[in-house]
Amino acid sequence: MADPASYRPKQGEVPTSPGVYRFRDPDGRVIYVGKAKNLRSRLASYFQDPHGLHPKTRTMVFTAASVEWTVVGSELEALQLEYTWIKQYTPRFNIMYRDDKSYPYLAVTMNEKYPRVQVMRGDKRKGVKYFGPFHPAKAIRETVDLMLRVFPVRTCSVGVFRRAELSGRPCLMGYIDKCAAPCVGRIDAEDHRQLAQDFCDFMAGDAQKYIRRLEQQMNEAVADLRYEDAARRRDDIAALKRVFERNAVVLSENTEADVFAFSEDELEAAVQVFHVREGRIRGQRGWVVEKVEDVSGATMVEQLLEQVYGSLEDTSRIPREILVPVLPENADQVALLLSGLRGSQVSLRVPQRGDKRSLMETVKENADQALRVHKTRRSGDLTTRSAALRELQEALELPEPLLRIECYDISHVSGTNVVGSMVVVEDGLPKKSDYRKFSVTGEAARDDTAAMRNVLTRRFRHYLEDQERNGTLTSGEVPADPAAESATEDGSADQTDSSARRFAYPPSLVVVDGGPPQVASAAQALADLGITDLPVVGLAKRLEELWLPGEEFPLVLPRASQGLYMLQRIRDESHRFAISFHRQKRGKSMTASALDGIAGLGPAKQKALLKHFGSVKRITAAGPEQLQEAPGIGPALAATVYAALHPDEAADPAPDADQNTASDATPEHGVNLTTGEILD
Repeated sequence: MADPASYRPKQGEVPTSPGVYRFRDPDGRVIYVGKAKNLRSRLASYFQDPHGLHPKTRTMVFTAASVEWTVVGSELEALQLEYTWIKQYTPRFNIMYRDDKSYPYLAVTMNEKYPRVQVMRGDKRKGVKYFGPFHPAKAIRETVDLMLRVFPVRTCSVGVFRRAELSGRPCLMGYIDKCAAPCVGRIDAEDHRQLAQDFCDFMAGDAQKYIRRLEQQMNEAVADLRYEDAARRRDDIAALKRVFERNAVVLSENTEADVFAFSEDELEAAVQVFHVREGRIRGQRGWVVEKVEDVSGATMVEQLLEQVYGSLEDTSRIPREILVPVLPENADQVALLLSGLRGSQVSLRVPQRGDKRSLMETVKENADQALRVHKTRRSGDLTTRSAALRELQEALELPEPLLRIECYDISHVSGTNVVGSMVVVEDGLPKKSDYRKFSVTGEAARDDTAAMRNVLTRRFRHYLEDQERNGTLTSGEVPADPAAESATEDGSADQTDSSARRFAYPPSLVVVDGGPPQVASAAQALADLGITDLPVVGLAKRLEELWLPGEEFPLVLPRASQGLYMLQRIRDESHRFAISFHRQKRGKSMTASALDGIAGLGPAKQKALLKHFGSVKRITAAGPEQLQEAPGIGPALAATVYAALHPDEAADPAPDADQNTASDATPEHGVNLTTGEILD
């Protein structure tokens, strides 16, 4: 028997949403299906002290080998999905509804002369409208009791109805005004049928019409000082609102659709599909697939539909409607193909609003959750991490275990705001306290290779400095001007002894994002520092191959390699860290504007101008008098700002040699530098 601790999900993996969970045995068979209002809380209860569990529950958790879950939109959807899966898998530890029983439904017998509201199980009958399912059956009685306040439809059996009809006296429900008593003629058959139809319309989701009507009646009763009637209508409204919330449906009863959604990153994609039949979720499937190539969402949808429906032997299982997050590029052809397989029209579309859009978001949430759990388990499992590190060590033929891996990346836009990043992984896990970022300027920013060499030089110079400081330096030579190349987290040149020691711990492997040029540049940077015993490898994105210094051909690891997966995750993390720093730096540089460098215009007055005018463009369009409207801007400063923002006008020679300054008389022709007016 398996130890529950061996497959217990981490606390943060399990969502707090409503959902359905399944326990599986070592052979993959479903042995228990359950539903929960809060999945995290419910699943945690199974992994407490085994001695505190019910004997049946304790046996189940020790028999199981894994647990999985599916998020749904509400408790009602969880109930429906739980029932569907219990009937599908017949789990050995599910006692309730494992036999031929079914969930109870609220039914209205519209096929009778006087329709009746009752509880029904089993196969559906023609001419009867069903609502639910409800569990337990007490929920139906509560719903009916609330509904009969507003829609007093007949609920009695055929025998009771006939006895009341013969005696001319209604039953108890008629006396307490919870039945319109058609048995004694208080309401005719047509009006009673309309009352039953209103009951069905409300249960089908058309509630607001009746609630508004009751609210109007309540307001009229208040206006007429009939406070008891108003209170009764108030209670009726509250009852209908409770029923409406309880009976929220997934989609309309005639909906037959498959709803697809996916969540992806650069390496993998998680796909989820909900099968909706008769407006209810009848099944769910999910996959996590490796992205062999970089494909768009439209291409992924096309491939997914071909895979799911192309291999179906029973093509009648293809629904009338398929909802996807994005349409394929050749959506018409795909829809035509599916229509041909099904033998009738298939609609392929993206839901934009309403219940179907909400359900799509629920499916997307499941896909996000599936990918998150997959990533966490793959990277967080100690055995997997150890295997990945061992595989990398063997593939690179390294003598020492890879206790610490450092990865470097360069980020810029057209050579501007060049930055570098360093991320650290120890024992296969990120060590974010050792992450570093570098600003690259000057000649080192001319291209990626020069920037990579600059970053590596700066990082490992600190390592050599620390070794020399401790008297352990045996090779290499520290460059003469370490302050010129020092690096702090913000890229400044100021470096103290304590901050320098942050770079003292050497890595077991240096990884760079790129191919042969980047690898050669990194190796050269280490060689210039006299470091010859530190392995360097580059991971190229196009084919995910490994490049070693001086090698003509790359090292190609299998796509399913755990070692390759770890390198990809490290590379992607360094890229993310570099991008975030680049965006931060670029955002700061974008705030610099034409206002910088204007004499007398400091940061506070720049801010005052920008706040007053809204943008540099509007400041440039303003004249000196308008500039003075900003707080702190006087006439002299306004003239200075205007002149700085209009250098072409200031450079024009004055037509009169005696009028060559802006502070003297206005020239007869040209531009008045004080007002900015063009004079004839």
